[in-house]
Amino acid sequence: MTRSREAYAVTRAVPATPTAVLEVVVPVHNEEVDLGPCVRRLHAHLSAHFPYPFRITIADNASTDATLALAEALAAELPSVGVRHLDAKGRGRALRAAWSESSAPVLAYMDVDLSTDLAALLPLVAPLISGHSDLAIGTRLARTARVVRGAKREVISRAYNLLLRGTLAARFSDAQCGFKAIRADVAASLLPLVQDTGWFFDTELLVLAQRAGLRIHEVPVDWVDDPDSRVDVLATAYADLRGIGRLGRALLTGALPLAELREQLGRAPLAAPPARVPVGLPRQLARFAAVGVASTVAYLLLFVASRGVLGAQPANLLALLLTAVANTAANRRLTFGITGRRHAGWHHLQGLLAFGLGLALTSGALAALHAATAAPGRPLELAVLVAANLVATVLRFVLLRLGMHHRRT
Repeated sequence: MTRSREAYAVTRAVPATPTAVLEVVVPVHNEEVDLGPCVRRLHAHLSAHFPYPFRITIADNASTDATLALAEALAAELPSVGVRHLDAKGRGRALRAAWSESSAPVLAYMDVDLSTDLAALLPLVAPLISGHSDLAIGTRLARTARVVRGAKREVISRAYNLLLRGTLAARFSDAQCGFKAIRADVAASLLPLVQDTGWFFDTELLVLAQRAGLRIHEVPVDWVDDPDSRVDVLATAYADLRGIGRLGRALLTGALPLAELREQLGRAPLAAPPARVPVGLPRQLARFAAVGVASTVAYLLLFVASRGVLGAQPANLLALLLTAVANTAANRRLTFGITGRRHAGWHHLQGLLAFGLGLALTSGALAALHAATAAPGRPLELAVLVAANLVATVLRFVLLRLGMHHRRT
């Protein structure tokens, strides 16, 4: 029986080192110039500075030059270095193949140009080895990161990450840095759901991890741009936009089993504080007051904008309803520190109850004012509404604190 080139490479070149704690994958495509210096430098660094057994895997994806032959020579030369060959091109495809077959509990990858300073490797993987975090990424956008690159790439990188925040609600800072790590058990659950096989692979993996409630550790890195980079910026940008659209649709339609992932992988909530003990009351009052000021300003602007068209009472109803929903959401997150969808419906129901009390107070105040004065001036009308809103705000804080603070789990 004739063995394929791929099977031969995997069987022959990947050493049997099941005790390795970390496997570092270096995906390559036509990198015969950079591959040798990269792997030797990485191997020397890990041998000198990494305190656990490791393995380096060169993941060749459809190279047409001498990359595969050079990789096999490096595997024969250096201990704990192996090779995997794929006949199809794609960095994401290469990472999926290497990570899926690894026996190491912690998996990482880095670009072959080693633009990232290797001193950040141990800080990257240490939280995964200890169990503190589930994924880790190097970030070039942190304030303490030191980066050398042209203005064009800087603008593109920042614009892309802002786009991810606006479209997919990403909370990680740098999706594109080729310096990431993941726990193997987490990878086993997430990789089957990641569809992209190219450059969007990283972003899709991180978004799924975030939505599953996993902890993503970020390490500021020192990064020097490779002037010989052959990444097609326009083609990559187009593929990323398509990936954002596809992933966004999947999230909106519920096509991804996020609830099951959260149940399987997400961290349990912290223990609630003892009942009836007011924790952090001064800070909560300060944040509630800030949210209240913003809500009151928005309420008055909406009331003034719609007063001439709808009349006083309908304008009051519309302005109060819109700001009440936003106020509840803001206080839930900022004042009481509650995130996620758990009990969100109950909290908004309490917010609507507070809205009803506020509506009764403001409408009653308006009715009393118009009964006492046939044509009150706009400043007097606004003053009465502000006074009624202050009373309603106190009642809202008491209701929301009882519902969100003492009963949260």
